Amino acid sequence: MRRLSKAFALALAGLTLGGGSALAADVTEGRSIAGAKCRVCHGADGVAAIPVAPHIGGEPAAYLAAQIRAFRSGEREHEMMNVVAKELSDDAIDAVTLYYAALEPKAVQAFAKPGAAAPEDCSGCHGENGISVVEDAPNLAGENEIYIMTQIKAFRTGQRSHEVMTEIAETYTDAELYPAAAWYASFRYSTAAPK
Repeated sequence: MRRLSKAFALALAGLTLGGGSALAADVTEGRSIAGAKCRVCHGADGVAAIPVAPHIGGEPAAYLAAQIRAFRSGEREHEMMNVVAKELSDDAIDAVTLYYAALEPKAVQAFAKPGAAAPEDCSGCHGENGISVVEDAPNLAGENEIYIMTQIKAFRTGQRSHEVMTEIAETYTDAELYPAAAWYASFRYSTAAPK
């Protein structure tokens, strides 16, 4: 079972303590921001509309917020994301990430080579089916192999930094990591509104 992000868990706690209208307002505001700022590339439901953009629906709110803030500060570089992130206040980032985190991620394997198995060194964080099982790891289900390999190369070259991923990217060759990228690309990714 997937762990809830800390921000989402706190928001749910607020819901049970009478803070439901604040949570609903944050999610509603987040949906509005997603529609205005994110949907063209990432989809209003968090399922990317273009292959070079990641799926962000169902990601942990803390993970998404950290990535948006890294784009806003320039720590991470991407021509479009740096511009969009600079337009978002901390409250807007919190609202949009709460909205996307509230979506339930689903992964169904659409195709795979016979005998293929989940990559052991990846599944401890990203899950066997590509749905992350730790707070600061993204979902990989349904991501394009090229997108995944591009991110691995960013860790290897120092464009991105993470205490686990940087070491993995430096330890393995592209040829060794590509089967993991292909495994996660073999899943069909979707999201659903929370029940």
